[in-house]
Amino acid sequence: MRMQTTIADSGTALTTIIPVKQTANDLDYLAARLHARRSRMAEAQRLDELCRIRSLPEFFRAIFPDFEFKGVLDFQRQLVYEFVGEISGFHAYVPGPGADLLDWTLVRFQMENLKILFRACLTRTPIEEIYGHLILIPRELILNIQKMAAAESPEDFVRWVPKGFLQKSLGKALEFYRNYPRPFFFEAALDQVYFQGLVARMEKLLQEDREMVRPMIYQEVDIFHLMLVARGKFHYNLTPEMLLPFHIAGTRIRLTLFAAMLYDPDIYTSVDRVAERLLNIVSFKRGSNDELMAVDASALESLAWKQFFRLSNQAFRLSHIGLGAIIGYVGLRRVEMANLITISEGIHSGMAAEEIRRRLIPRTNVEVTT
Repeated sequence: MRMQTTIADSGTALTTIIPVKQTANDLDYLAARLHARRSRMAEAQRLDELCRIRSLPEFFRAIFPDFEFKGVLDFQRQLVYEFVGEISGFHAYVPGPGADLLDWTLVRFQMENLKILFRACLTRTPIEEIYGHLILIPRELILNIQKMAAAESPEDFVRWVPKGFLQKSLGKALEFYRNYPRPFFFEAALDQVYFQGLVARMEKLLQEDREMVRPMIYQEVDIFHLMLVARGKFHYNLTPEMLLPFHIAGTRIRLTLFAAMLYDPDIYTSVDRVAERLLNIVSFKRGSNDELMAVDASALESLAWKQFFRLSNQAFRLSHIGLGAIIGYVGLRRVEMANLITISEGIHSGMAAEEIRRRLIPRTNVEVTT
């Protein structure tokens, strides 16, 4: 049996054929291979070099030397396609609950396609214009694109969503949408479904594996909670009653803490409740006069993803040849992919190299008290 997957070699995606060994040591074999790939990811100095590239064709060649792309969107689709293909290939090496957790990480891309299709439904965007934005996903996650794109209302759209928990969750989101016609509630409902499934599958792992991956998974879910507060309450001015139903149980931001954050009078008070555990900082207050730092959702999200990167790296290193190394690697690859997408957009818009670098994970221009 043979499997095709991809690796990152100094920021360059390559294709390789790896024999699938059907032995009890499959997980160890995969983890060992991933440690070799880890050293070749686009990070640190390699990111600095990529940020200094001024031409999109040159940048594309640095990542995919054997491909030709029509533009930034085409390049980004290939990045995601290779990532999805790589994670799909891990299933053959990982047994039991670990395989279920890995498979669920691919559901994230089904959710992203649903978000794109729902926005197209609201704006009456022709289906021909959205095809290029959709992510190529495994067959079992494919959606009825034609029906969804042709939906004449949000209610009609939900009819074509896969039946079960997903359709039920979006059906509930319709109640909010009728009073607040924005995609926010549908997207939050999709994220909630995904994160509930992620936590549930993590809890089924063996104790040793669970302890390794729990911090990074909790971090990702709590980034969602943080953005519900920062964007939902303090940007869109949604009420706590509208946001509380989207809470996911079981993480470090418990329901009582989440509620307190939603009822706080300002974003500083709210974020300071979780700054140390979620952002790895003491406070957003600094200086001899206790001056308040400028803070917005984007800055908060950057700090939180910096912490996710650290926790993914921790799981990867400490687990070494266990499931934690696999899940940690997936987290690190997600950050690498996000950074490459950011660089492509920065070059496309003519942004200076220093500015592009500041937007990458971990971001370097967010000054905080530590």
